[in-house]
Amino acid sequence: MSLVLAAHGTRRPSGIAMIGDLAARVSALVESTVQVAFVDVLGPTPGEVLSALCQAEACGRPAIVVPAFLSRGYHVRADLPAHVIASGHPNVIVTPALGPSPDIARIVAQQLMESGWRPGDSVILGAAGTSDRRAYADLCHTAALLSALIGSRVNLGFAATGYPDVQEAVSNARRNGAGRVVVASYLLAEGLFQERLRGCGADLVTTPVGTHPGVARLIANRFRRAAPRRAGIQRPHHLPNWVARTALPARRAGDGDA
Repeated sequence: MSLVLAAHGTRRPSGIAMIGDLAARVSALVESTVQVAFVDVLGPTPGEVLSALCQAEACGRPAIVVPAFLSRGYHVRADLPAHVIASGHPNVIVTPALGPSPDIARIVAQQLMESGWRPGDSVILGAAGTSDRRAYADLCHTAALLSALIGSRVNLGFAATGYPDVQEAVSNARRNGAGRVVVASYLLAEGLFQERLRGCGADLVTTPVGTHPGVARLIANRFRRAAPRRAGIQRPHHLPNWVARTALPARRAGDGDA
């Protein structure tokens, strides 16, 4: 069985190293090699990784792909399925994305508490942003889950696409009388967007979600649950039901996944 972790991609060496470290931690948990693929910015792409696996193994072993994304935006709903189909691998299982989920919300809450958040702080969930309505709904759902966990309202702020941008969200919180403003990073790894969160003027910004050990455990569980009990029976491509049901919209410039 082949395991593939499909992430967004970044030009920042620190972000690439974080994804590699995350894959190594998952590999230790599942006791199997985890290969990394990127849907944007750099390679190898999921299609390239799956095609190489198919050639090396004569497509006889199932491949499990976990989308390392925190919402179900265009990259998850359109790019990744297209890569799977283009790879020619006939035995691919794609798990759900990491978010939205109570597991991810709990990890974000733990990051907040470990970073010095205090009850009464104004909290902003800092995401990359998206123009995809489903991904936006996912981000709102995560903000609601986090709000329930910490007992106070959580607003959204975006590092790239969407309104308000994180700097404006911080300014709005201060105009509304906030004492301290804390940004909870809803990004997987270091990169340009995390730098924008750090430069937004908040009193405190948490580290990317991928630094938390719970994310490796969550990905490992995704792999374990998706593993077929009898190899060689997953034909054709086994994509999540919500992918099959979703009409894929035309991509718009600036779309991104948290």
